[in-house]
Amino acid sequence: MFNFEINSYCKSTLARTGIFKTPHGVVETPKFMPVGTLGTVKGLTSEQLKSTGSSMILSNTFHLHLQPGENIIRESGGLHKFMNWQDPILTDSGGYQVFSLSKLNNISDDGVEFKNPRDGSQIFLSPEKVIEIQMDLGSDVIMAFDHCPSHIASENDIRDAMERTHKWFERCIKTKISSNQALFGIVQGGSYPKLREISSRFISSFDLPGIAIGGVSVGETVEEIHKVIKLVPNFLPRHKPKYLMGIGSLQEISFAVANGFDLFDCVMPTRLGRHGTALFNDERLNLRNSRFKNDFSPIDKTCKCETCKNYSRAYLHHLIRNDELLGLTLISLHNIYHLTRFTKAISKAIKDNCFTIDFAPWKRSSIAHHTW
Repeated sequence: MFNFEINSYCKSTLARTGIFKTPHGVVETPKFMPVGTLGTVKGLTSEQLKSTGSSMILSNTFHLHLQPGENIIRESGGLHKFMNWQDPILTDSGGYQVFSLSKLNNISDDGVEFKNPRDGSQIFLSPEKVIEIQMDLGSDVIMAFDHCPSHIASENDIRDAMERTHKWFERCIKTKISSNQALFGIVQGGSYPKLREISSRFISSFDLPGIAIGGVSVGETVEEIHKVIKLVPNFLPRHKPKYLMGIGSLQEISFAVANGFDLFDCVMPTRLGRHGTALFNDERLNLRNSRFKNDFSPIDKTCKCETCKNYSRAYLHHLIRNDELLGLTLISLHNIYHLTRFTKAISKAIKDNCFTIDFAPWKRSSIAHHTW
C-alpha cells in the first residue's frame, strides 16, 4: 500500500520530486505538513485546511493518548473519520515529548514514565504501547518511539539516547503493525557526525517505507542544523522518502530539499498565526503593529489563499487588536498556504532544472515563473 516514486532529479543538488503513495492518497514531494497535534490544525476546519493545498498532516500520539484517548478515536472509526480529514495522516510517537517534558518524565530502557501535564497522574509509555496507540488511531504513517535528547547533553548522554532509540526501534518493529500503516524509523545522534552515521546506517538496515531524522531544531545553532542536514543523507538509501522533523522556515526547507529531504513539519505557521504574525516572503509581519491600521492591501498581493483574496491587512489588524478569533484563523490559513505554495514552487524549479544550492525561492525575482 506504500510506495515512493521519484519523478525528477536536480542536476546540481540532491533535490528531487516524487510521489509517496499511501492508503489515503498520494503526497507529492517535497511537501510541508501542517501540525494538528490534537487532531486539529489549530483554528482551521478540515475544509479550510484542504484549501491551503495541504495533503498530509501530522498529529501527536502522546497528546491524543491523554485526550480523548485512543479507544474513543478507534470507536469513532479512526483518526481520519474522527477529525473529518480523508487525506494521509502521520502520527509522531511522543519522542519529542521525551525532550520537551523532560522535567516531567523518568526515562529507562523499558520506556518513559511521564507525569501527566493535565492532572499529575503517572503515565508509562513503552515502545510497544506507542505502536499499539498508533494502530488504534489508524494513521497512515506511524513513527517509532525515540529518545530525543537535549542539544546541550554530553556526547555520552547523546550516545546513550541513540542506543536506546535503536533498542526501542527494534521493539517497535516486533510489535504487530497493521498492513495499512507504514512505520518510519528515526535517526538520532545530536550534532556528532559519527553518531549520526552510526544511527543512519542502523535505521536504514531495516528497509522500512521511510526514514525520519529527529533531534534537529531543538535549540542548536543554524550551523549545527545544517551540518546534520548535509551529513545524514550520505548514509541513507536514496530511494526512500526522508522526513526532516521540526523544520518550517523557507530557507531551512530549501536547504534541506537541496540535500535530498522530502517531508517537513513545524508548528510555526499556526503558532505565529495565533499571535497575529503573518508570513510574507521570508519575513514575519506582526499585524498588531499600528502601521497596518490603514493598510488596505492583502498580506501578499501575489498570494491566492482565501485570506489574501478577501481581506486586507487593516481588517486583520482590527481583528487581532480586538482579540477576535477570526483574525487568528485567517492568518493561520495564509501561513500554511504560504508554505505549501513554497514547496510547490521548489518542485517546479526542480522539474525545470533551475534549482541550485543557492536557490532562493523567497526572492520572487528568482522564480517569478514558478508561481511563487
